[in-house]
Amino acid sequence: MIEIGVVGKPSVGKSTFFSAATMIDVAIDPRPFTTIEPNTGIGFVRVEDIGFELGVVSQPRNGFILGKYRFVGVKMIDVAGLVPGAHQGRGLGNRFLNDLNQAEGLIHIIDMSGSTDEEGRFIGIGARDPEDDIKFLEYELDMWYRDILERNRDRIQREIRAGKEPWEALYNVFSSLRLNRQDAEIAMKNYDLNSEELPRFLRERSKKIVIAGNKMDVGKAMENYDRLKKNYDIIPVSAEAELALKRASKHGIIRYIYGEKDFEIIGELSDQQRIALEKIRKILPTGVQQVIEHLVFDVLNYIAVFPAGSKLVDKQGRVLPDCFLLKRGSNLEDFASAIHTDLAKHLLYGIDVRTKRRLGKEYILQHRDGIEIVAAK
Repeated sequence: MIEIGVVGKPSVGKSTFFSAATMIDVAIDPRPFTTIEPNTGIGFVRVEDIGFELGVVSQPRNGFILGKYRFVGVKMIDVAGLVPGAHQGRGLGNRFLNDLNQAEGLIHIIDMSGSTDEEGRFIGIGARDPEDDIKFLEYELDMWYRDILERNRDRIQREIRAGKEPWEALYNVFSSLRLNRQDAEIAMKNYDLNSEELPRFLRERSKKIVIAGNKMDVGKAMENYDRLKKNYDIIPVSAEAELALKRASKHGIIRYIYGEKDFEIIGELSDQQRIALEKIRKILPTGVQQVIEHLVFDVLNYIAVFPAGSKLVDKQGRVLPDCFLLKRGSNLEDFASAIHTDLAKHLLYGIDVRTKRRLGKEYILQHRDGIEIVAAK
């Protein structure tokens, strides 16, 4: 399963974002370091379900259906707030960084209203430039990678002297941080071990970042967003609004498809509740779904593919039970392997359930493909 880290300095709304994405109740408090142990849960990306095209009602084994969408799970980890000097162990830095080892992508939550200092203390709306928080997190991550490189420099050089390719020796150190072989090879073609640029290159390739500009409904947030979006990959977010909508939906007050631009009131409301919901309606979409989906589909380059047998039903009687997230460029054999390694070993061909076209093992998968796998008995 794809793993995403939710990161940022203390008191910017990380835990609120995490709760809104996963609907797991965690400690939410304006004081720094409310999160000490990492919170782990399942967030979701939306995929238009193919069941509607095929005239069936899907029954997901994991995830769920809302409206026309299947919500497919991704693992999310909300880690302790990062403060300057984290790579040297300041604050909860070492724990924070180690918790991110296996994260393929990061969602960096920033306070777009600029109301908290570098330690997460409230200093007044607009008192801090959110760009400082963007640069600070990138610097701490780069220094983390630099420290790992320094600690392992002798090992890498020994392996090279013993006959390993330079990229392979580098890969052996950084594969635990999700660096792939291709990027390790590119790194050693363009940089040497003493290059000041190497740690940043390794971090950028193995920890893709999307910025969630949180607290967009506060003070100078929109002004800051308009200025910073020209240079950074930022999506405007109101995590508090999303959390409020999901709780209202859970209690039957509204009908809300997560990530949509509107909702329907279906329950009894007090005047205060109605005013609060109408205020939220004006800022939709909240951006929480958009951040996760932008990271997964656009930045990490995943696509969704449906296993769809000829009868569209599994052995337990569930209709279209599964949906897999695979890297763009994956082929039919990769898809069969994701379902089960034995299926890949005996793969003969695939069938496109829409067109009934026969697909060879090297067929390159497309987003929202529905494919029946045909294997030897």
